[in-house]
Order: sequence, then structure tokens, then C-alpha cells
Amino acid sequence: MEIRGPVLLPARREDIELRTVDGLTLVGELAVPEGAAPVATLVTLHPLPTAGGFMDSHILRKAAGRLPALADLAVLRFNTRGTSSARGTSEGSFDGGRTEAFDVAAAMDFVRERGLPRPWLMGWSFGTELALKYGRDHEVEGIILLSPPLHRATEDDLAGWAGDLRPVIALIPELDDYLRPDAARERFATIPHATLIDVEGGKHLWVGENQTRRVLTEIVAVVNPDALPLPVEWDGPLADPA
Repeated sequence: MEIRGPVLLPARREDIELRTVDGLTLVGELAVPEGAAPVATLVTLHPLPTAGGFMDSHILRKAAGRLPALADLAVLRFNTRGTSSARGTSEGSFDGGRTEAFDVAAAMDFVRERGLPRPWLMGWSFGTELALKYGRDHEVEGIILLSPPLHRATEDDLAGWAGDLRPVIALIPELDDYLRPDAARERFATIPHATLIDVEGGKHLWVGENQTRRVLTEIVAVVNPDALPLPVEWDGPLADPA
């Protein structure tokens, strides 16, 4: 069977709750490989909730649906404050990326408490702003940025990574609505060691199976390159969507 769309490959999936230092409960899900320990962890940060972003935004959902089985990765998804999905609604209200700092910290506390290995922050759109602003405060291997708009991340936020040698990997869509490759090179020049990956034909929302596969491949190339190339066919059982 071809791996595409909403296919859900086997994994151990658990509904979780995160508790922030300002007293909120955030809802989420942890997906880990079914028959082995994960080799690394993706802590995902979703797109802008006021524009429809949430933990089920399709690249994050597909990462959780495929990568535990295909790349031995743990994938943590959660709704930031005030955000709703089928999993439920996280307490609080959207704060434009300010008190969402506590949401990132709550996710990293969970990773530490569970002993999840080699965490990477992976943000998409608004989520990249949170990764850039707050990722340096936590014990992460590095950050992966999908379609960074650089609206809320300031020059100081970027410059802070210049003295931090942890990897900064950014996927820049050729046809992005907010930040295209030439402009991205100028903005990210502040971080000499940043790796910018220009994606020909890419768009901000990464719509379509070809773009999904490109994004997931680039993520795995950073986090667990031994798992490449990612299979496009699956011969085993599928997970129960319930």
C-alpha cells in the first residue's frame, strides 16, 4: 500500500496533558515506535492558531502518523494555550507568542520527565517563532524550522543563535507567502551556521504528497539519517484510527 495522505502507521500513541508554570493544562499526544525505543524526539510547534493552526496541522499529523514506524522517532504534538483540535482545547488564550514560552517549557519538562531521547524542536510557521525565541532556553539538539515567516522573531532572537552552535535548519519554500529564499538568506545571515534548504516549488502550507514527503525526508535527514530513504510503500498492518 502506498504511504500517502492520512495513513496511520503502527505506533504506541498516548493522549497526554502538559502543565505550565502559570497553571494551565495543555492537551496533546505522544507517539513512539511500537516495538523499539525511539532514537530521537520531535517536539512539534504548530502554525498560528488564529489562522487555523493546531496540533493536527497536516505536516505535524503526518509526522506523528508515519515517523515512529518509518524512522524510529518519538513525536510529541500539543495545542498551545487556547488552541482546539479533535484532542480537545488547551486552557488559556492565545498570547501572540509571549506566554507561549511557558507552553514550550511545559513540553520540554514532559520530555525530560519521560526520558525521551535527543529532543529537537520542530516548528512550522508560527511554531518557528517559538522555536527561535525560546529554544535556546532548553536542552534540545537543535531546531528545525518549516516556512519561517520571521514576523515575531526579532533580530535579537536570531542573533542569540549566532553564539549557540546547535543546528538551526530552515526549510524555505520557493513560493512562500511570507519569506522566500533570497530574503531568508539576508535575515538568517545573523546565524552563520544556519542551514537553509530552498525547496523548489514549495509553498507555505506544504500542500500535496510530494511536498509532504520532501519535508519529512528533510526532517529525518537531520534527526536520524540512517532511516533514509523513507519508504513510500507499507506492507504491514495499519494502526487503528480510533
